[in-house]
Amino acid sequence: MTGDTQRHQDARPQPAPVGDRAAGALPHEAPTTMGRLVATVERLRREVLEAQAAADGRALVELAKGILIGQLHCTPAAAARQLDVLCRESGTSPLELAADIVNQASRDHVSEIAAAFVERTGTADDPAERNSTVSVRLRTAESGMLAADADTQAVAESLLTNALGPLGAVAVAVWTAVPDGSLALAGHAGFPQREAARWRHVPPGVSTVARLALRERRLVTLPRLKREGLPSIGHLEWPDGGRMAVPTGTGGRIHGVLEICWPQPLAPQPPQIERQVEALAELCAHTMDASPPREVTTTEGVLPDVAELIDLAEGLQDPAVVLTPVLDAEGRLGDFRIRYAGSRFVDPVGRPRGDVNGALLLEAYPMAAGESGLFDIIERVHATGEPFRAERMSLTALVDQIPLTTVADISVSRHGSAVLLIWRIEDERARLANLLQHAQRLGRIGGFEENLATGETTWNAELYALHGLPASAPPVRLRELPGHAHPDDSAALDRFLRAVLRHRRPASVNFRLQRSDGITRHIRVVAEPVLDADQRLHAVRGAYQDISAQHWTEVALAATRDQLAHTEAESAERNRLALQLQHAIMPPTPPAIEAPGLRVAVRYRPAETESLVGGDWYDTVVLPSGLIMLSVGDVAGHGIEAATGMVVLRNALRGLAVTGAGPAQLLSWLNTVTHHLAKHVTATAVCGLFDPSTRVMRWARAGHLPPVLVRGGEAEAFPLIEGLLLGALPDVTYVEREVRLEPDDTLLMFTDGLVERRDSSVQDSLGHLVTAAAAGAGDLDGRLDRLLAESRSDTDDDTCVIGIQVG
Repeated sequence: MTGDTQRHQDARPQPAPVGDRAAGALPHEAPTTMGRLVATVERLRREVLEAQAAADGRALVELAKGILIGQLHCTPAAAARQLDVLCRESGTSPLELAADIVNQASRDHVSEIAAAFVERTGTADDPAERNSTVSVRLRTAESGMLAADADTQAVAESLLTNALGPLGAVAVAVWTAVPDGSLALAGHAGFPQREAARWRHVPPGVSTVARLALRERRLVTLPRLKREGLPSIGHLEWPDGGRMAVPTGTGGRIHGVLEICWPQPLAPQPPQIERQVEALAELCAHTMDASPPREVTTTEGVLPDVAELIDLAEGLQDPAVVLTPVLDAEGRLGDFRIRYAGSRFVDPVGRPRGDVNGALLLEAYPMAAGESGLFDIIERVHATGEPFRAERMSLTALVDQIPLTTVADISVSRHGSAVLLIWRIEDERARLANLLQHAQRLGRIGGFEENLATGETTWNAELYALHGLPASAPPVRLRELPGHAHPDDSAALDRFLRAVLRHRRPASVNFRLQRSDGITRHIRVVAEPVLDADQRLHAVRGAYQDISAQHWTEVALAATRDQLAHTEAESAERNRLALQLQHAIMPPTPPAIEAPGLRVAVRYRPAETESLVGGDWYDTVVLPSGLIMLSVGDVAGHGIEAATGMVVLRNALRGLAVTGAGPAQLLSWLNTVTHHLAKHVTATAVCGLFDPSTRVMRWARAGHLPPVLVRGGEAEAFPLIEGLLLGALPDVTYVEREVRLEPDDTLLMFTDGLVERRDSSVQDSLGHLVTAAAAGAGDLDGRLDRLLAESRSDTDDDTCVIGIQVG
């Protein structure tokens, strides 16, 4: 946007000069007939715009002369001479001086904006000149719009030429808000004619830039139209340009929207520029306003359009209220006057309509001013013209300072200068009857009453539907029920009828209703006797309910329960066998193992839940070579498959160890067994071979956590060497490491059930175990017991721990 000191009247791109060559001709090309015609049309258009601008400027000067005539009580010629003298003495142009004279005389919104512009811009770039430029721009535009005399097209052209073009704008559109919620293009300037024709009408509900300003009821600035994704007039010509849109209205009513287009992205605008745009929108609104000011009355009473609305309200079946706006001294909406309350008016708190007729809305209903309350709705409808409807809206009124809430259906619409408010207070009895009707339909319940004295039987519509009978068919009496029921239910129906008709007590019965259309329904009947004053049976009333869905659901549930019981029994048997197998191989309290050169102790803790029988294993065996094999492992999964897989791998490793191979080779062979012989099994394991003569231990791992060495009060985990879990691939080579143990060293081998936690990583859990192992003291058994007791695992998995203490 250009600065405010820019003085030219039209900042839009100018056409190529006419004379040497016609528009569109090349430098050395002879002008064509079409080129001359285009150049002529463009020249005439420019001359028309210059003539309009000059006429608007002359109107402003003539207005200033008129003010001087009134102030100096002189003739028009003397006023003209006085204006010339003032121009020479002040060194300003006639337009600038005329704008200053009008500002001083009117003291209106435009003069306030000009004065505020000087205060906020300081002294840079001659603030007096800035003030004059703003005044000239706004006053010239005002003169042009007044001269247009409700010609919105001329208003739009005057706005662009005199006020918005100097701000860098290239086009302007004036929209009229139609009462049906649509927008009509009332005037435009700068847009191609074909584009204006495309946008002459915007249907209700279509989101556009103008609609956004109308909905927000404030000035809206869009720096880049394309980025906002809102369509609008001219969005194809300037897709990356900026937009401003501001509602135009007077007296609280919005008549339309002023939309301004810039060809380039729009930088953030200072408040004084936005105030200028708002002032132009206000001037534009005055040319569109056809409504009467202040309280909408004449000397004879209400205006004709309000009188017609009162006649309409009186003819409605629902309570209606006619409201007219009440404006303050500055023309802003302050309240609404209850101009008329119809004869069917029902006050939410029971007051007669005479108490509210003629009162201000907020005086009669102060609670309507609450956030998103009734007053806000009425104000929005009055401003935008868009009607509002809502069902079951809460209305609150004060009675002796006590808020009372009533539920009503609301309709608010604008008609000319007034607003029609219709509310229908909800009838509680009708609402409850409606609720009961829906409850009977949803619950498939039908009611009946049988008068035993007259023989008359009354059914509701739902009961006819349950029996599959048309509404014209005669109802089925209670004594006739056995003829419409399954034969096997006759005895139950006989007991039901005796209880109600003979013993005169309430009763119920379930039976199978065999309808005439061949459909059988499961029905429950509940009935109670009605006694007269002499305690004689007078009538029977009750209800039928279709319980077919419930019956078949119960049948399905019974079958499901039987199936679940059978499945649970099978699962329990499988778990019992798996647990028995697991405990047979690895008892929960194994005895201590004595081996040459070291002492071995084992702790095995089964899962807390028997259904989680796992595949953890441990093994210590003295081989024929004198070496001692130590191993722990964990088969993935739970149940009988994991337990049997554990048996296969543990026994296979023990058999392979007799060959004298090292730990890495043993794990490689065990991987082959896992992959080819134990189908669908994966496992982790650690295998070590200890030589008592040299105290050297060779070890390897297959996806398992490494052992922990405790020496001299310090603990450290073995390095995490390479080693894929067992069964993942057919051929895997494992890495082997060796460590020399010292006397009194303690080596811990364990499964992940000792350390694994759902909320911690494995490394954090392993670190906690290392810390706990270093802090432990005492003999080997006490150390293992303490590790189990302090375990932080929360996965309810099996746990194996082997402790090896070197002698």
